[in-house]
Amino acid sequence: MPVYTVHEPPLRRYETEADPVRFAFVRDGFYVWAFLLTPLWMARYRLWLVLIAYIVLMVAIGIGLHLVGASMSARLLVAFLIALLIGFEAASLRRWTLARRAWNDVGLVVADDVESAERRFFDAWAADGGHRLALPIAPAPVARTSGAPPDVIGLFPEPGGRA
Repeated sequence: MPVYTVHEPPLRRYETEADPVRFAFVRDGFYVWAFLLTPLWMARYRLWLVLIAYIVLMVAIGIGLHLVGASMSARLLVAFLIALLIGFEAASLRRWTLARRAWNDVGLVVADDVESAERRFFDAWAADGGHRLALPIAPAPVARTSGAPPDVIGLFPEPGGRA
């Protein structure tokens, strides 16, 4: 199940508390669009500093590979590996940009999709009075339906058993 980090925006001049509509939910995991269309993905999420660093890095690597006489297949492999790295680190890049813009990390939510994450987070947020949530908000555990005792995991075959 995906894990989302929740970020609260900084207060605007006329606000006394943050508007829940502006909260950002950042899913942990691989971002396909960041892998396929890196510059457009960065522009979409307004990661301007990251985009500038990416462009500078790609130009520098391109010039370096040209100077050493790398083949086209080597250049494509390097570009693919960088795109793969961006796809895996996209969530970290978004979280870094939000932290740099003074957004507060207010919690973690475990949910199937962003809508479920929002619902689960705001239910817990309202119950807690709008404070930072210390523990991840996870779905309720599934209850056992059979009357059999639970299996023991470890070195002893029975509960309370001795070695």
